Order: sequence, then structure tokens, then C-alpha cells
Amino acid sequence: MAEAIAAAATTSLSIKPSTRHSQLFLSSTFPILRMNSHKNPNFRPLVVSSSTSIESVATQKTSSKASFLDQREGSRYLHFVKYHGLGNDFILVDNRDSSEPKITPEKAAKLCDRNFGIGADGVIFALPGINGTDYTMRIFNSDGSEPEMCGNGVRCFARFIAELENLHGKKLSFAVHTGAGLIVPEIQEDGKVKVDMGEPVLKAVDVPTKLAANKNDAVVKSELVVDGVTWNVTCVSMGNPHCVTFGIKGGQDLQVDGLNLAQIGPKFEHHEVFPARTNTEFVQVNSPSHLKMRVWERGAGATLACGTGACATVVAAVLEGHAGRNCTVDLPGGPLEIEWREEDNHVYMTGPAEMVFYGSVPL
Repeated sequence: MAEAIAAAATTSLSIKPSTRHSQLFLSSTFPILRMNSHKNPNFRPLVVSSSTSIESVATQKTSSKASFLDQREGSRYLHFVKYHGLGNDFILVDNRDSSEPKITPEKAAKLCDRNFGIGADGVIFALPGINGTDYTMRIFNSDGSEPEMCGNGVRCFARFIAELENLHGKKLSFAVHTGAGLIVPEIQEDGKVKVDMGEPVLKAVDVPTKLAANKNDAVVKSELVVDGVTWNVTCVSMGNPHCVTFGIKGGQDLQVDGLNLAQIGPKFEHHEVFPARTNTEFVQVNSPSHLKMRVWERGAGATLACGTGACATVVAAVLEGHAGRNCTVDLPGGPLEIEWREEDNHVYMTGPAEMVFYGSVPL
């Protein structure tokens, strides 16, 4: 008995990578024990020795009927990889063989459900590029709506493409077509992703917001009444609309940890002055180069991070005189480095994107 256990403990179990995700694999060594069953007299233990191939045993067991795990590679299944950027998590789908997403917004919302689905803030599709770009990125929020862009999502998108194309150990960038226009993410040598988010849009009608412009064509530190309270807000679009606030009129500096986002967030999002709804950033100024932010995202609610929101926050902080053009923005999921360059008027975002797991789900 002892000899059988010792021999089995040295047996290596290798799970081969699928052809669709050739870089993702698992390899471990497990001890295999011989056990007896007193409840089932017909029980026949299976002992795998070091000279026996687990793969061959598996073949014997499944040759007559394919198991569920073997069937998961069929066309009836959607293959995905789960990524997160500072806790803002996404289901990534390889959609390069079609210009239309593989699933509907309604199905995406079900997959995003954290109790009855995979769980995510959105589903992102990697589609073929158009208008000279390398790829197209589309995203469905957890409520099934489709935003123009997502900052944390585009970093995850870049890392996903690098895995699909087997581009490792290289500093590389992609031209990505989005609903907000051309976005260029660049994978750094340390694994973080730097993204040229383009120029912020400040013209009120283009954000869009019905608030009257009070600084050229922009809405800067304007008054907005929400649920009977007057907030000072600045409106910015990073391809998607943002309302940034540093506090209420005549009030003390905002302390974001004390906010009830679930209560106040939807009232900003659905306010009548935002015809396309809005993302809302509540910002605490720690120093001219250090901001702390909590966000209520349009279509997703309170999330741990929002890349476009962090960019909009720095733009608003500069316009209101709270901060300089290079800032660390602390979000609940971690920090992002944001730069609003004066020479080209572009906003650059740098932060991590990490793979969580990959799998298949029946359609």
C-alpha cells in the first residue's frame, strides 16, 4: 500500500492548452490514493502508477461517451477570458472572425450577473479592425447598454490581444477603433499598459450636457442641483460623458469614503441635464498631484475603477485649479497614472491589466 501511494505521488498531471488559448495552461502534480468504500461492495478502486498515463486512462473512461468537459470545445459554447483592471472586471471574447458580436446585449447582461452568470462589469469583443486600425473594440455593459469606450477595458483588451497573437516580452502598441474614435494602447516592458486616450471634449453640447457653458463653450465648476443639494460640477467627455464633482457649493472638501454611492449615483446618472446619461466622479484632493476618486458608472453602477473617469477627473482638476497635469488617481481598486499633456492636448493613462481565468459557457 505504501509503495503504491509513493509511486502515485510522483505522477504528473498535465492539462493541455486548447488551440484557441495556446498560452494558457495548467500543470500540477497530484498524489493519487487508493481508497476503499464500505458503503458500496461493488466499488473497484482505480490505482494509477508512475508508469501509467493519466491521459490514456481518461481516454479509456471517455471513449464510449464524451464527457461534458470534452464537449465544451464545441460550437455551442462561447469561449472567454476574464480580465480585470484594478478590479474593474471584464469578459473578453475573441471575435476576430466576425464584425458582429457573438452574443446579444441581453445575453451579455446575463453573463455579467455575479450570482447567475460569470460575473463582470462588462463583456468586451475583439473584432476586426476598420478604417486602417488593427482591431475594433466593442463593449456591452452589465445592464446590456453599449458605451463608447472604457479605459480599464481597453487595457485589458490590449493584454488579451497580446495573448491571442502570442506577443510576449515585447513593447508593442495597437491601433484600436472604438465608439470614441481611435485609441492607441501600448504594453510597457513592466506589463502595464499605457493608453493614448486622445483629446478631452469640453464643449457642453458635445459632452453632452444641457448645463449652460460658463467658460468658453465648457461647463466648469457649474452648479447642479441633485436631490435638493447644489453640487459644483465640471463636465468632460473622454469619448463618453463624465460629470466630475469636488464637492457641494459652499461645503467642505469632499471626503469620498463617506459617500453613499448607491443612493446618490443614480440621481446623477439619470439627471435631466444629461441626455445620454453620465458617469459621475466624486473626487477628494489630497495634493496637487494626488487625487482620490470614487465612481458611479453609467450602465454598471459603483465599480472599483474607471479609466476614462480618472482621465476626466484630472482634466476637471486642472480646469478648476485643484491639480497639475500629472496626477496619481487613487481608485478603490488601486492607482492610475494620468497625464494631460499640454503640447498635444492628449490624455495618457497608465495602469495594470491582469488575467483572472479562462473558460467556456454554453450559449
